[in-house]
Amino acid sequence: MKRVKILFFATLRDYVGTRFLELDLPAETTLAALEDLLITRYPRLEKVRNSMLVAVNHQYAAADQVIPENAEVAFFPPVSGG
Repeated sequence: MKRVKILFFATLRDYVGTRFLELDLPAETTLAALEDLLITRYPRLEKVRNSMLVAVNHQYAAADQVIPENAEVAFFPPVSGG
């Protein structure tokens, strides 16, 4: 198991009800698996699942990336510009 800090920004914070979580995850957990776990616990995240941005240790990351030990994973809501 590995310890991971998960940060939520803007509306995602409202959906989850907290600014961050700390979880112990299995060694080979990917971002996609973490998203599945979070959506199971916080179903409101499902509506933005395909548009959330995810960063691992301050670098944007793909869903198939394995989360490293002691990582900081940040979830951002969809962003529109103008």
